[in-house]
Amino acid sequence: MNAADLLRDVGLLADGPVVWGRPGRPVPARGPGVFVVELTAPLARAPIELTRIGKWIERVPSLTLDGERPTSKALAARLAAFWLPSQTVLYVGATSSSIGGRVAAMQRTALGDRRPHSGGHWLETLEPRTPMRVWWTETDAVEEYEDALLASFAGSIPAPEVAAIPDQAVVLPWANLRRPTGERQATGLSGSLLVEERVVAPPTTIVDVPDGDAEGARGEPPPKRPATRRAPTPAPARATPSRAAAAAATVTLTAEGAERLQAELKELTEVRRPEVIARIRTAKEHGDLKENAEYHAAREEQSFLEGRVQALEARLRAAVITEAPAAGEGADIGSTLTVEVEGLESTYMLVGSAEANPSAGRLSVASPVGRALVGARAGDEVAVETPRGHATYRVLKVE
Repeated sequence: MNAADLLRDVGLLADGPVVWGRPGRPVPARGPGVFVVELTAPLARAPIELTRIGKWIERVPSLTLDGERPTSKALAARLAAFWLPSQTVLYVGATSSSIGGRVAAMQRTALGDRRPHSGGHWLETLEPRTPMRVWWTETDAVEEYEDALLASFAGSIPAPEVAAIPDQAVVLPWANLRRPTGERQATGLSGSLLVEERVVAPPTTIVDVPDGDAEGARGEPPPKRPATRRAPTPAPARATPSRAAAAAATVTLTAEGAERLQAELKELTEVRRPEVIARIRTAKEHGDLKENAEYHAAREEQSFLEGRVQALEARLRAAVITEAPAAGEGADIGSTLTVEVEGLESTYMLVGSAEANPSAGRLSVASPVGRALVGARAGDEVAVETPRGHATYRVLKVE
């Protein structure tokens, strides 16, 4: 399975490729997502360069193999033992920032360094002329798709090749050393990256000046200093009469509303998203995708799901959580009111427009009825002009 097939197997459309390591040809993807580094064709043996291995060992004094300092040949043999001869995929990566930035950072990181980014550092042990390329897909579900890609890769390896590698429990692309869930491949290597030096702040020096040498101690006039212009003091912000007045300018949520949105987001990302990915993978097994209705339905659902996830995350990031006013105060966002109109009792909760749902009894303070009820107390009668005409709401209770 090549990189493009692997991405399509989990329901992603592959972009690329770009040649790995070629100067002046960065990956043109600035959003978050997943990427795959692969050989242009399978190689029966790992093209490891002993010179690079030797420099790695010399540069990193903490590097050990099975608890001892290795020779170049012993370390190269251990890396080669994890090589999968039938596979082109060497590394699966993911980033929540920029795919292009992450790939560039990996290519700038010398073997043994931690920074800019040491992911897939085994790739730096290969001969410089090894033909490799990068494929990618932008997505916000980076962890889920990274896990799905690694699972799909492991399931495609022939049983004899799995039996030949030192660790059959954790099957990964050659340059991946662990899964997103934390399981690490038992390579026997440790201390393969340089220990970062801690930056110690220089000691503070205090100089005691005798009183007679202090500035102005002998009565001389103070030195003239250039005049500085003070920036104008900004006028204080005008206070608003109530939190309801600011609701239209911000994403205002009650604590209950924020919990509802967080619960929905958790359901979408932890339950629905893996289900859709699994459905896409299953639908792909049914054959031609052009006339595969199940596949296209699952992809369409995935598109709506990811759009809803992005909307919820943006709303929660911008949210201002409000508390209900204290007992005896006028109704405001967070208050629950029991009202009587035309002989019928109804219960409403005043909320910001972001969580309004009239059918569920959550009235926006920007709506005609909600705006009229702001500041009301038990016993008040509130006149409201609605699209259906004039109505009088008698407030029975405010909680």
